[in-house]
Amino acid sequence: MSGHTPDHDRGLAFDLATLNRRRVLTLFGGAGLATLVGCASGSTEPTAATTSGSTSAAASASAAACAPEIPDETSGPFPGDGSNGPNVLTESGIVRDDIRSSFGGSSGTAQGVPLTITLTVQKDCKAYTGAAVYLWHCDRDGNYSMYSNGVADQNYLRGVQETDASGEVTFTTIFPAAYSGRWPHAHFEVYPDLAEATKAGDPVKTTQLAFPKDVCETVYATNGYSASVRNLASSSLETDNVFSDGHDTQLATVTGDATGGYKATLLVSV
Repeated sequence: MSGHTPDHDRGLAFDLATLNRRRVLTLFGGAGLATLVGCASGSTEPTAATTSGSTSAAASASAAACAPEIPDETSGPFPGDGSNGPNVLTESGIVRDDIRSSFGGSSGTAQGVPLTITLTVQKDCKAYTGAAVYLWHCDRDGNYSMYSNGVADQNYLRGVQETDASGEVTFTTIFPAAYSGRWPHAHFEVYPDLAEATKAGDPVKTTQLAFPKDVCETVYATNGYSASVRNLASSSLETDNVFSDGHDTQLATVTGDATGGYKATLLVSV
C-alpha cells in the first residue's frame, strides 16, 4: 500500500476513544438496554439488506419500515471535517454527487471500478428529509485525499449531499481499496441540515458502511487493485476493529459488475 501512515484508522484503541452504542450495550449487559435502541414497535424489525445480488429497489422499498439504528463509529484519522487537521466541508464545491474528481484548486481524478452509493436515511422511523450526508473513503491505492503521501493536495472522494423527500442521497464514486488492517469500507456523517454540514458543525451520526466479500474479490481481480487482494485475504468482517462486534446494519447491498460498475445501497437509521 503506497503512501500510508502505519496507524491508518489507528486500530482498536483509537476506535474505543469514541464511546459508541455497541460499547454501551456491552457495559450494561446488552440484553436489557438493547430494547431501548432503535424504534421498538412490538413486531420484528427488518434490517438493511445485507446480501449482494439483492436489488436496490428492494432496499429502497424497505425504507417504509422502521430499521434498527446504525451504530456510531470512529471517523478515523482522515475525516477532513476539521476535527483532525484539514477541513473540506467549508470549501465551495463540496456539495456534489460525483466525488471522483477534486475541486477548487485541485484537479486530480480517482481511478477505479465505477460505484454509486445510495443511502436512505431515517430518523424516528421516518425519512430524514433535508438532512445532509458527508461521505468519504480511500482511493484505489488505499490513500485518503488531503492526508496521504502523494494525494495530500487532492480532495477527491469526498462530498456532501442533502437528502431528498425519501431521505435518499446518491454519490457517484469508485470502489475503494482494501488497505492493511481494515475491511473495505466507506465513512459517512449525517448532519441535521446542509447549513450545519457546510460549516463543519455537529453531526448527529458518524459511522461506516462495509462492502460484501464476494464483490470485493471480483473488483480486486481487476487492474489497479493488486495490493487489495493481499489485504483482503488477511482481514475479515469478524476480525475488523470496527465491524467485528456486528455489521448487520452496516453491510451494503451491492449489485452490478466490474465492467459496468456497481451500485451499493444501505438503509440508515439515525
